[in-house]
Amino acid sequence: MTTIAENYDYVVVGAGSAGCALAARLSENPDVTVALIEAGPPAQGRLFEIPALFSQQLKTAYDWDFETEPEPQLGGRRAYLPRGRVVGGTSSMNTMLYVRGHRYDYDTWERLGNPGWGYADVLPFFKKSEDNQRGADDFHAVDGPLTVSDPISVHPLLTAWVEAAQDAGHEPNPDFNGAEQEGVGYHQVTQRNGLRCSSAVAFLEPAADRRNLTVLSSTIALRVRFDGARAEALEVDHLGSVRTIRINREIVLSLGAYNTPHLLLQSGVGPADELTAGGVPPVLDLPDVGRNMQDHAGCFISFFSHTEPVLGPDTSKEEQLLRERGAGPMAWNEAGGFFKSSDDLPAPDIQVHAALGIVRDEGLAAPLEPGMSFGPYVARPASRGSVRLRHSHPYAKPRIYHNYLDDVDDRRRLREGIRLCMRIARESRLTDLLESDLRAAADAGLAPVSDRDQDIDAYIRAQSFSFYHPSGTCMMGKVVDPELRVFGLENVRVADTSIMPTLVTGNTNAPAIMIGEKAAAFIQS
Repeated sequence: MTTIAENYDYVVVGAGSAGCALAARLSENPDVTVALIEAGPPAQGRLFEIPALFSQQLKTAYDWDFETEPEPQLGGRRAYLPRGRVVGGTSSMNTMLYVRGHRYDYDTWERLGNPGWGYADVLPFFKKSEDNQRGADDFHAVDGPLTVSDPISVHPLLTAWVEAAQDAGHEPNPDFNGAEQEGVGYHQVTQRNGLRCSSAVAFLEPAADRRNLTVLSSTIALRVRFDGARAEALEVDHLGSVRTIRINREIVLSLGAYNTPHLLLQSGVGPADELTAGGVPPVLDLPDVGRNMQDHAGCFISFFSHTEPVLGPDTSKEEQLLRERGAGPMAWNEAGGFFKSSDDLPAPDIQVHAALGIVRDEGLAAPLEPGMSFGPYVARPASRGSVRLRHSHPYAKPRIYHNYLDDVDDRRRLREGIRLCMRIARESRLTDLLESDLRAAADAGLAPVSDRDQDIDAYIRAQSFSFYHPSGTCMMGKVVDPELRVFGLENVRVADTSIMPTLVTGNTNAPAIMIGEKAAAFIQS
């Protein structure tokens, strides 16, 4: 059983993408002590190593298994929201795509009043983490802890999709994180020799022998205790025993866009009226905690193919192929692209993912049938939601209101994204490998019955779900300042995607790691 020390200089809560990077960087200074708190267990074994097994973590003890309140624009459905409850957080269960976002995203943050967060400011921190297989250039670096690699095994269906997208008029793009984001191609992935390179693998494993870094897994953060405006201690449940960890210098919340605002609310920091109504005595009236929630909502269209089963078999032979060559059906990679719904936009506003397997039931159905799925989401949504208290019990899950597609323009952009995918689906390079066309897919409930607005909208209501990129609930300018310090508190910072004023154009694992890197630099300066 791990012994918990009574106090640490820095307490980082949440061993996810940002938290692992932050804690490891802080512990590079041997003169300070760092505790990294994680509710879940260590990410050990093949379930976390083998890329194609990511879906087997869903709805398990390794998943926070959140869900939204009923979503009006999704026909009243509750959307499933997986989050990694394990060391490495969601970087231990995601699809490993390395996407930073568009330079426009970060320049927008700076224009909103957050100096130091423009693209020129954040690029060095992306590069600091990176060990890119392609080598160093103006946009990439080597020798960082996070391995970024090209896919080794690219399935013919993914190649056909990229070629079909080009036939439909879209330009190829070999690097979505380079000079331009728009176009179609293959994603680089956070994999090392074919295996997952999570934030825990990248940052914590090299730091494992540091005596000043303590990783407390299976330890649930219950509430922060305050002495006036100063956080003095963190109450935790460690393997069933409630303990108190005292904070010598700072506490940094890196629990993600759901759990970070929820811990603040449980600790009395947030909208005073909501706290009082929920039975939590207010410590600080900070009305925007839990507000400004954003996420990428979208849907797939799916087609059966004549190819072999795409994600199997899970045998010792296939695992050996993966471990020795980084190849075979146990690897995972995706194609995709970034598109503009109109030519006058400053950056792409639609992202499309193309992957193997048939997507049903929000991705929860076992992907056993040969085929592929591809579909869009609105990259920079205008719709906003919130995270709120359910009640004062610290073990309770929060109420999550995403309000997906609440904004009429979000619905228009997603509709255009579906039309774009339907056009690609008609290209011969793809149809030659597919068993089902758009009509057959529609008959199976896997595509809209036509490209008319009302039919696409009906499909969107029935099939849209989260692409798992929540953000914004402790936004810079409202909850934290540009150095990520919580307004009104002396020694509390936030470092995760909840600080984003606006959602980035792309996946959020790489941006979360960048935020962890910047937070460490702020603290160490």
